[in-house]
Amino acid sequence: MIRDAQATRKRLVGAARKAFSEHGYEGTTVREIAADAKVNPALINRYFGGKEQLFAEAVSIDLAFPDLSRTKRDEFGRTLIAHFFRRWEGGHDDDLLRVLIRTAATNQEAASRVRAILAEQVSAMVERVAGPARARERACLIATQILGLAYARYVLGISDADVPHSTMVDMVGGTIQRYLVDPLP
Repeated sequence: MIRDAQATRKRLVGAARKAFSEHGYEGTTVREIAADAKVNPALINRYFGGKEQLFAEAVSIDLAFPDLSRTKRDEFGRTLIAHFFRRWEGGHDDDLLRVLIRTAATNQEAASRVRAILAEQVSAMVERVAGPARARERACLIATQILGLAYARYVLGISDADVPHSTMVDMVGGTIQRYLVDPLP
């Protein structure tokens, strides 16, 4: 029975990821997720407590930061923003990243999930690179650049079509570089 419950949860999370990626949070229904997972919709409430909690679990995303130990120190910022461009413009799992950012603007559960991901993953990356001193402040500054760029490009649709991709990496990478390793005021 435990194995069946675990398998059902896993199917529900998989179906939710697919649905949220295709239709966003608002456009996805509990019934649609349950139908795709071939289970009774009541199981979503039983296993997760509701759509918001299932969403939170479905969008538990690993930002998969690159290992910067082999990167020149003056290339950290460019490497990180290039990584995020690849993630935002990547495959199915990365669709969830865009959905999460889009949904966070109007949904407290999604906003909470974004904060948790950033607090855990960006702060940990900053500590590995720059040490623990002021790591949270540095992580918050970096997050403003990453989220601001993602929101402008992938939610609002503000295009940089006339700006070469490499130029965007240079411009934003320089800012992230300063936030990551330069002395803070």
